[in-house]
Order: sequence, then C-alpha cells, then structure tokens
Amino acid sequence: IVGGRSSCSSGKGRSHNGVVKYGFALLKGKANHPMEDYHVAKFTQLQGHELGLFAIYDGHLGDSVPAYLQKHLLPNILKDEEFWTDPNRSIFKAYEKTDQAILSHSPDLGRGGSTAVTAILIDGRKLWVANVGDSRAVLSKNGQAMQMSIDHEPSTERGSIENRGGFVSNLPGDVARVNGQLAVSRAFGDKNLKLHLRSDPDIQNADINSNTDLLILASDGLWKVMSNQEAVDIAKKTKDPQRAAKKLAAEALNRDSKDDISCIVVRLKG
Repeated sequence: IVGGRSSCSSGKGRSHNGVVKYGFALLKGKANHPMEDYHVAKFTQLQGHELGLFAIYDGHLGDSVPAYLQKHLLPNILKDEEFWTDPNRSIFKAYEKTDQAILSHSPDLGRGGSTAVTAILIDGRKLWVANVGDSRAVLSKNGQAMQMSIDHEPSTERGSIENRGGFVSNLPGDVARVNGQLAVSRAFGDKNLKLHLRSDPDIQNADINSNTDLLILASDGLWKVMSNQEAVDIAKKTKDPQRAAKKLAAEALNRDSKDDISCIVVRLKG
C-alpha cells in the first residue's frame, strides 16, 4: 500500500466526560490513484475548555494539500489570539493564512488542491462550522437535517469566477468545471487556477442543546449519492457512531459512488 494508507480505515472516540461520541470511516474510491481524502476527529483540552475537532479534506491532483491541511488548518485557527472572543474572525483569518502558506510552499506541495470542512465543538455547547469546496457538514435537529455548510460549485458561483477572469465549462464531461478543470469553485491550493478561484470559507454556528442529536461531516463521495436527510436517517438508526459512519460509507458505495468516501458521525448526546 503506497504511503501506508489502507483502502479502508475507521475509528472512534469520545469527549472527556463521555457525553459526545464520534466515529469515522474512510473508503478509497474506485479511481486508480491513492486515497486523497484526509480527516481529523479528536477531542483536546485548551485553556480550560474542551474542544471537539472534526474535519474532512478532499484533495485533488495528489494528496499533499489535504495532508498539509490535516496538520495545520485547525491548529492555525486555535492559535489565533482572537479565537475565544471572535471565533468567526479567527476561522476566516486561519483559512486565508493557511492557503497563503500552501501557495508559497507550492513547489513542494505541487499543483494540487483540496476542499475543507471543519467543525469545532466548544465545551459541547457551541458548534462552529466552516467550509471551502463541496465537502459538507449536516446537523440533525430533532431528526431533521440542517446543512451547516455551503457547497461551492462552479454552476452556482459562476459570477464570482467570471468576475475574476475565469470561465465555467461543462466540457470535457458533464460536470461544470472552473476553466474546464476543477469541479469546485473554492479550494485550497490549485496555484495555477488561483486567480479565478476563491478560498474564503463560509462560516456558520449553532447552539448545541437537547434538540441537536447528530453531526455528520463527509466528502462529496457521500453527498453525490445521498441527500442530507437520508444520511441523518441512516446515522440515527445506529447508536455506535463508528458503525453509523461505516454504514453511510457502505451505502454510498452500494449506490455506486466512484469517489473516495469519508465520513465522520458525531453523536452529540449520550
């Protein structure tokens, strides 16, 4: 196995007090290149607070950019001195700073790029979600799916791409692409498209209370073949979040998803 990454990995963990549990599953897609999805799922203590850190990074043209994000993006957010007073601003600044770092390292990071969806759970009470690209976060509130991220697709962001001098084309193939190359309209990296490509995140937050039961983060390998509500319905049926994540990935594969499939399920109450 190239670089020691197997075609399937999964795992689980829980918050310090055991109330919040998470599980994840990553399945390599049918394409003949190595796995390009990376994830983060862990709890950490910082300045007397407990933070749940979750992320999916779906790379393209190699895995160097998602691997870089896995290591640096969330730490860059938490390092920002304004994080505790203005998380929105810290997230925004860290996304920008991390993209700048990737572009300035670009010979070693190659010409690849990556989406990002990050979720930070503060003391089990407040959730901050940010995203660039089409990896998605979905929150379940009383069993109803609420999308917490915005899919950045060339067809919906055509205006911003054309304003930057780029174009959107469905050729080659049947998917709208930036300059005929990239099927997301915002991404980290992609040095040769960056003039026409934004990397600023959409940021949303939610209060976590007795009504919020689940959070699902996944790459588009899942969302291409499954609606938000279908994913919530499948995940809700399974108490163990690792098994829920595996079920979601298996169902996406079953529905003939060709892409890498990565999925994190967070159970927000015991």
